[in-house]
Amino acid sequence: MLRLDMMVALTLNPGGLPGRIYSAHLLPDNPQKKNLEILPPFSFANLEINFLNWVQSLEDEFNKSQSAIPVQKGSKEKAILISVGTKDRESLEKSLGELKELAESNNLFVIDYMIQRPQKISSNNLLGEGKIRELLIKCMQLGVDLIIFDQNLTPGQIAYISDKTELRVLDRTQLILDIFAQRAHTQEGKIQVELAQLKYLMPRLKKKTMAFSRLTGGIGGRGPGETKLEIDRRRIKDRIHLLEKELMKLSQRREQRRTRRKKMGLPIISIIGYTNAGKSTLFNLLTESHFLVEDRLFSTLDPATRRLRIPCSLFNRNRYHEILITDTVGLLKDLPKDLLGAFKPTLEELRESNLLIHLIDISNPCFPEHIEAVEKILNDLDLNHMPILRVFNKEDKVSSVEAETICQKYNGISISALKRESLDKFFDAIEKSLWEMKVWTKEVESNELTKESSFDIQNESNVILS
Repeated sequence: MLRLDMMVALTLNPGGLPGRIYSAHLLPDNPQKKNLEILPPFSFANLEINFLNWVQSLEDEFNKSQSAIPVQKGSKEKAILISVGTKDRESLEKSLGELKELAESNNLFVIDYMIQRPQKISSNNLLGEGKIRELLIKCMQLGVDLIIFDQNLTPGQIAYISDKTELRVLDRTQLILDIFAQRAHTQEGKIQVELAQLKYLMPRLKKKTMAFSRLTGGIGGRGPGETKLEIDRRRIKDRIHLLEKELMKLSQRREQRRTRRKKMGLPIISIIGYTNAGKSTLFNLLTESHFLVEDRLFSTLDPATRRLRIPCSLFNRNRYHEILITDTVGLLKDLPKDLLGAFKPTLEELRESNLLIHLIDISNPCFPEHIEAVEKILNDLDLNHMPILRVFNKEDKVSSVEAETICQKYNGISISALKRESLDKFFDAIEKSLWEMKVWTKEVESNELTKESSFDIQNESNVILS
């Protein structure tokens, strides 16, 4: 725990002369998974070790072991994942698998993981002394830079584990906030992420030293001065208040855009779903857009809207239905409350939708849990009453029999967002959900150009898909 190269115990004979020597040292990562080596005792007279050379050779072995681990290109730091919970091991491993995807989305290289299932979780330390020791030795063996917990940690738990390991410690919420901070590009997205970060940081401010015990004396200060902690809290409160005012202004602009859309009299369809389900891929296929598509979590944060004409199959194939279709941010189970609260204005735009397309990755073995997580968030946002069409994506990765069985069980349809020919049943399902139920009756001739096609709405354009 002290990071010593070697620990040596020298015994003395009854006459006071040096006797036998006992020693032990840590080992680099090895197939036997041994953490340390206890050397056989020997007499002081037989001591012939060149300590400096020995230490250098041991350091070389550690470096060789760490460099043998193939770090992915673009990765910034090596991380180890830890989950502490009372659930069954399978559930914890599934959650760790998702945490690994989050870490890799943040350009971190996950080098190993640990799971602990105590009978009772300590609210003070989270990890026991023995597990902390095991964790530290593993981190030294593998050259770990960062420890990431699958649970949300209290300030005391983070401080305890950081002090014991002398490594940076993140929890699940911090990791997600960091990803969002890197991916937000619009002004509104950046404000929402910063607001979530500040709300997360506010209760975690902790006074660590008395060096700044009294500052800012004089008028406006408290007593002889204002403490450093109080200054930080006041500045964060002021910044939160400013960001909330900015969001209010932006919400007024959103309201103006929604009013314009209502005047157009077109149905609004929003694509929602678990992160990395293929929403942006489907959106690009439908609208011929070129938004960034990556096989990692939260590659899309900023929503986009396009105007779309889809063929009419119920009445006349020479006619088209006009819709507005929106791509939204991916959802995640146990989404941090601060983040969900900051993005609530954006997510509440779903209220204006006439139909929600719930896109589901049918090839992911955890898709039932993903469905449950998304519908729970919709319930939290009071959107569970809205019409929802379940669409299972990536049907090309499973057998046709399996896809058909799943669709029947969950009352949905299956498509592949990479294949345009699979969209016919998608359009038919949209038409059935809206026009067959007499929600919308407006149709557009195939050669008719809409007069309001040049409406000025941010991130919106016209696309005809036939």
